[in-house]
Amino acid sequence: MDPSWEASVTDSINAIYLLFSAYLVFIMQLGFAMLCAGSVRAKNALNIMLTNVVDAVVGSLSYYLFGFAFAFGDSSNPFIGTSYFALKDIPSSSYDYSFFLYQWAFAIAVAGITSGSIAERTQFTAYLFFSFFLTGLVYPVVAHWLWSSNGWLSPNSSSLLFGSGAIDFAGSGVVHLVGGIAGFWGAVIEGPRVGRFDAFGKPVKMRGHNATLVVLGTFLLWFGWFGFNPGSFDKILVPYPHMVDQGNWTSVGRTAVTTTLAGSTAGIVTLFGRRLLVGHWDAMDVCNGVLGGFVAITSGCSVVEPWAAIVCGFCAAWILIGLNILALKFKYDDPLEAAQLHGGCGAWGLIFTGLFAKEEFVLQAYNSGKTQIIRPSGLILGGGWGLFGAQIVELLSVVVWVSLTMGPLFYLLQKLGILRISADEEVAGLDISSHGGYAYDASQEESGPRFYGEYLRMQHQS
Repeated sequence: MDPSWEASVTDSINAIYLLFSAYLVFIMQLGFAMLCAGSVRAKNALNIMLTNVVDAVVGSLSYYLFGFAFAFGDSSNPFIGTSYFALKDIPSSSYDYSFFLYQWAFAIAVAGITSGSIAERTQFTAYLFFSFFLTGLVYPVVAHWLWSSNGWLSPNSSSLLFGSGAIDFAGSGVVHLVGGIAGFWGAVIEGPRVGRFDAFGKPVKMRGHNATLVVLGTFLLWFGWFGFNPGSFDKILVPYPHMVDQGNWTSVGRTAVTTTLAGSTAGIVTLFGRRLLVGHWDAMDVCNGVLGGFVAITSGCSVVEPWAAIVCGFCAAWILIGLNILALKFKYDDPLEAAQLHGGCGAWGLIFTGLFAKEEFVLQAYNSGKTQIIRPSGLILGGGWGLFGAQIVELLSVVVWVSLTMGPLFYLLQKLGILRISADEEVAGLDISSHGGYAYDASQEESGPRFYGEYLRMQHQS
């Protein structure tokens, strides 16, 4: 067989694998949309659906113009990339269009996470600003740190932090912690929704209006996660030396298994945990538990044993339950539990990887299975403190970076009067006050306006 022809076939199959993974990750946008729509009240369903569309379309442009360059631009700068703006010089010797599309699908997912934290009380204009800024600068810089070979935290760097670099294979920190911390600051600066806490500071239930959409969104996200985690190998036809029957295809399969086990374990633990706390079985809580397990395993999905993924999911469930209790105690209001789920479970995922990463799997994920290389592994597995220390540094660095960028942005939008809607608009619902009508014909409350014109007349009378 002609070696050049064989190489072309291999490259083609790898490109198809990456493109298919990109399509799976993009399906997660539909999952986010359904999850968000079901988790808010009916009078805000149209608004949250539109914001999910905006996150995708605005994020696409910002990531094309600036984001990909900041994340993967060829540069000796360990902080930020400096080339490939507007895809200039793509394809290159390093990246092609399929790689851009895959990374773009990750970028727009970050904005979707943040949108959930500030749902039901945010002006539509604000979404345009923060989506552009988050996907164009804030997220790409973190992606450069971890996923560019020049990044200062990268496990592929020529100068490894603590001799290890931080392992965040598919983005517990890069994607989920970034989105969660951004959402946290947005929710804190905006404050709780009207009526979320009574005059005595006790929480008032504001359940989502459609459990069916929540469950549908959860399964769509589960499906998409098989592109998110296994797809992060980028290439599937990579054989491992000294293993005639194993290659990246083996690790891809194992990664899908660890992802499934972590999410499933977190879901079942949340089911019984919440049953003990509230006295009934709650479908929406279980769905968030499943997603919390997925978020946590995303960092170490490729470098841990299946049994460790069960440990990951078990702990993620209790972390999510605990953070939700603390959120109510401190009167923090996040309709999608996005900060607790993506931020808290994402942080746990980084720590978990530093504890349970297996050296053999680390070599497979980052060195194509070459056995002559020595890499630090998880602390609990005898790998020393190098990897664990790098994971902690990543966690703290992401929190500080996102806080210093997104916090001031939300504060500025609030001061300019373009972040939070008025109390009257919030009570009426964003669908009628901002979008001209309800998502459903029968969704309007009996005491509320039925049409946009009726809402305007009520505003003039008041």
